[in-house]
Amino acid sequence: MRRGLSFQEKAERVLILSMITGILLITFAPRAVFELIQLGLVILVVSTLLQIAVGNIPKDASVGKSLRMIVIILGIVVMVFGVGILLVPILSQLGR
Repeated sequence: MRRGLSFQEKAERVLILSMITGILLITFAPRAVFELIQLGLVILVVSTLLQIAVGNIPKDASVGKSLRMIVIILGIVVMVFGVGILLVPILSQLGR
């Protein structure tokens, strides 16, 4: 008997489709419609960050557990980016 797709598998498919949409908007939007290019870039960045979180969830996790893990993983990603941004001025001074 075939079981349905898990939450994680469905989310990955949606995120892959949204990444493709973002790439298509960036690539094929007319240069005169800069808002479409910006929208494509936002879609691509958000989808990529969510894919980092969703890709690390076990396939057998429940929806509630999956959502909690996504929030935790995104929190870690935000902290890593934040620390990196805060360290840029300090590290740039080391080379002088």
